[in-house]
Amino acid sequence: MTEIVEALALRFRDAAGRGHAVRVRGHQRADGFWDAWLEFLPDDGGHVLRTEHDTLQRSREDLAFWASGLEPIYLEGAFARARPA
Repeated sequence: MTEIVEALALRFRDAAGRGHAVRVRGHQRADGFWDAWLEFLPDDGGHVLRTEHDTLQRSREDLAFWASGLEPIYLEGAFARARPA
């Protein structure tokens, strides 16, 4: 089952100037590691965009730490490869 690990305080604006909330969603694999991706939720209620895979972390705590360090430049690249959820 997937869960929202972190809802980022950092907002993302696309090239058209539309704002997006960003959250990190993940799930724990059978081996105990956490697989995670990013979701972009447009302020105007459009389609949620999701990356396929952004990180694999040893624990949920490690995943939350990873999410806390995301910078705008990383979000730009993630948004470019995101697809409708």
